[in-house]
Amino acid sequence: MTAADGRIIVSGRLVRCGDLSELSEQDGEAFVSLADTVVDFRTDGERTEKPDISMPGIRYHHMPVIDSLTAGITREKTADQDIFARLGSEPAKARQYMCDMYHAFAESDFAASQYSRFIRLLMQPGEKAVVWHCTAGKDRAGIGAAIIEEILGVTRSDIIDDYLATNEYLREDITFLTEFVKAQAGEGSAITEEALRYLFGADRDYIGEYYHTIDSKYGSFELFLRDGLKLTSEDIQRLHSLYLTQG
Repeated sequence: MTAADGRIIVSGRLVRCGDLSELSEQDGEAFVSLADTVVDFRTDGERTEKPDISMPGIRYHHMPVIDSLTAGITREKTADQDIFARLGSEPAKARQYMCDMYHAFAESDFAASQYSRFIRLLMQPGEKAVVWHCTAGKDRAGIGAAIIEEILGVTRSDIIDDYLATNEYLREDITFLTEFVKAQAGEGSAITEEALRYLFGADRDYIGEYYHTIDSKYGSFELFLRDGLKLTSEDIQRLHSLYLTQG
């Protein structure tokens, strides 16, 4: 991915993904050959239900982006059941709910403090990749990626395209989850595929709501970096030196 000054992001050092609870032994061996740091954005409840597998040599950091259970943001079972019951049959409301969720990401001082911790961790990298994740790698982790890309000078249109590419990477998962929830609800259920896809997928309006809220709260993304994440120009230059290289 190319930054505004023509440099490119160093390959293989910054990785976004979903949870690491189902890696095989072979997967784990491959993982530790490529990464040495994992940042988990999930809640305590999510981590208890599906803990990341333990891998030797990996430094784990828990940085929950939200400080309380919020249905739809997390993937705790009770949260999912609640959101499906309330919004699974109403696509327009499901889509608006997701927009409201991204508004909350931008509005929350707690979320800003956690993303600030995350960025500061990136300023002290190990020898290998830093991997960050939530459950699906879409919402909390997706915003983490957008913040990094903004700091590194990637164009807004490329950042949004990268976020939307999540739908391609999660295509099979989204299809499976949609069919699973419909099957669990049973015949005659009012739950619709359209509503579920809004809940499980990425959408241009979601990331757009995040940016709009950042601009409303801070004045601009640059001011968010300064006032929300507490980053100095020296911090930003350090991140450029660590993660940008000549193409």
